[in-house]
Amino acid sequence: GLSIKSGDGMMTMKTDMSGAAAVLATMSLCKALGVTQRVEGYLCCTENLPSGTALMPSDVVRFRNGTTAEVLNTDAEGRLVLADGLCLAVEDGAEIVVDIATLTGACVVALGKEIAGLMGNDAVLLDDIKGAGVRAGEAFWPLPLPARYEKHIESEVADIKNIGAGQGQAGSLTAGLFLQHFVGDTKWAHLDIAGPARAESDEIEITKGGTGFGVRTLAEWLQSV
Repeated sequence: GLSIKSGDGMMTMKTDMSGAAAVLATMSLCKALGVTQRVEGYLCCTENLPSGTALMPSDVVRFRNGTTAEVLNTDAEGRLVLADGLCLAVEDGAEIVVDIATLTGACVVALGKEIAGLMGNDAVLLDDIKGAGVRAGEAFWPLPLPARYEKHIESEVADIKNIGAGQGQAGSLTAGLFLQHFVGDTKWAHLDIAGPARAESDEIEITKGGTGFGVRTLAEWLQSV
């Protein structure tokens, strides 16, 4: 779309695919790890480029479940494709949906570069994933999805809008609330890995660049479900 990152911000845009990469990597491990549950992976991918058909701020899009969203920042494109992916997983009858994405810079502000955000609608599921993270050596911190913050994503022309009320105001939480509109009553957890998905230097087992954060946690969790 037309909302373009800064020059420096574009240098690491390749890290934006870390969530889809983590899903693909996790799926490749299931057989070797002896996972007995049925697991389906959805890679929600897009390319964020300007063109004659690019989204413009104020455009309204309609998702698979009928929800409409006003797109006020086209650089928040990941949540747009992720929303349809969540809808599809629910349509396919998933009992539990877990998404993982480098969703918000706000999560880096809140938790830094070594801890991922964890949100969702089922306390037991969130505890299970956080525990799997502890065993796998990956840190997650639970964040709330307060209903009173729904007002941050209210739109005058659509059901919701794709960014919150203003810069610096609970950006990670409002992104989670946005995604929650697409899972219904299905048990759901959202892993915001914007911070630890990329490392600026080598440290212990982590090498500079993409870290694969989340794969160990998901693999550990799937073996314990």
